[in-house]
Amino acid sequence: MKVTLPIWTIAAPIIAWALYLAPGQSLGVIYLALLTIALFGGVLAAVHHAEVVAHRVGEPYGTLVLAVAITIIEVALIVSLMMAGGPETTALARDTVFAAVMIILNGIVGMCLLAGAAQYKEQTFSLNGMSAALTTLAAIAVLTLILPNYTTSAPGPFYTSSQLIFISVVTLVLYGTFVLVQTVRHRDYFLPSHGEDDEEAHAAPPSLLETSISSVLLLVCLAAVVLLAKALAPSIELGVANMGAPKAVVGVIIAAVVLLPEGLAALRAARANRLQTSLNLALGSALASIGLTIPAVALVALMSGLTLTLGIDIKSTVLLLLSLFTTMLALGTGKTTVLPGVVLLVIFAVYLFVTVIP
Repeated sequence: MKVTLPIWTIAAPIIAWALYLAPGQSLGVIYLALLTIALFGGVLAAVHHAEVVAHRVGEPYGTLVLAVAITIIEVALIVSLMMAGGPETTALARDTVFAAVMIILNGIVGMCLLAGAAQYKEQTFSLNGMSAALTTLAAIAVLTLILPNYTTSAPGPFYTSSQLIFISVVTLVLYGTFVLVQTVRHRDYFLPSHGEDDEEAHAAPPSLLETSISSVLLLVCLAAVVLLAKALAPSIELGVANMGAPKAVVGVIIAAVVLLPEGLAALRAARANRLQTSLNLALGSALASIGLTIPAVALVALMSGLTLTLGIDIKSTVLLLLSLFTTMLALGTGKTTVLPGVVLLVIFAVYLFVTVIP
């Protein structure tokens, strides 16, 4: 049985592991540059293999596979950095999850709406599917990132242990219910109407052998990405500190690295007139990011005795609520033009600016 996986998708994880295991610290900046290239190669290869698996299982399961694969990378990065950094990294999960939500809602969705509408003038999607995704996302985001600021059992932006356990369970229930709706009870809400001339959408699914190989390589890539990011983390934190930027910028960088391939996949779908798939990818990643990451890091915090910082400040709260409100309006008609894309990208630019210069 013929396997048609590109050579680079097989070579990337091998090179990544070789660089990680090689004693190249004496090379200094050159070694860090090679690790960075290997990291991006590993992420792109991981998403390619996830796409192979996704194509085999079909929609909307395919976008779910991609979202969960990306979230595994994110969770592993945050947990490994928290375990290595100790109490100083208790806000890393909050910063990364908040950055991921802002990047997806404003950056990725805005870019997809603008690129798709610029090419096709107007695109359509399932209003029911997007309404379900945004409703769930709004509830989880407020419960995990805003509510901690207003509870009184523990001072500051924290939950007590019992509150953290309860909110983690609630978050998993909300995300699990959304997945049930997406894949079983109302699967038709998330099925795209493929473009007539989209060869990728109508291509034959990969063979069972190719899917199995991609599944194994996906795990290899994920492990390599986690280890490389952990190796690069001290340099990222040092670089941010030397620039005089807030620590929250580290979370933005981690989220951007993890979501880059997901963003490229969503943009490619939008440009192929498959906006439904594009939005499934984007909002599915946002839900998986916050719905799975918070319970995972909460478990780590409870087991290690760390106090997990969750509540965001007033400035971030305003931007988050503005982003949720604007996205709901932009996706509230089942059709989209260039205007919502421009508005979301402007909000994204404001978010980046005030993160670096608060």
